[in-house]
Amino acid sequence: MVFTGGLIGWMSDQRFETDDFAAQAAQALRNVVEVLACAGAKPEHLVRLTWYVTDKQEYLGSLKALGSAYREIIGRHYPAMALVQVVALVEDRAKVEIEATAVIPREAP
Repeated sequence: MVFTGGLIGWMSDQRFETDDFAAQAAQALRNVVEVLACAGAKPEHLVRLTWYVTDKQEYLGSLKALGSAYREIIGRHYPAMALVQVVALVEDRAKVEIEATAVIPREAP
């Protein structure tokens, strides 16, 4: 199993390229995929995603762009998901943080 901490939408050098909600969410998803790969997992191994967002209305207004980015990065795999609105995230510019759980199947003997 793979459990990630919260991953936000910044680049590997810990800087944000944008304050756009959908773009930050897409980068956070890319960061999830990168962590999964380091553990030998793939997006299809995801069993849970928890999204923490600072603005529910901004999330709702970005659904079309989010859906496109999600399908591009994760594919058509939809694990159990929860969305939680929070007052703020630790990084001031962060608009979304994603925690993930993945189950890597055992190889057949």
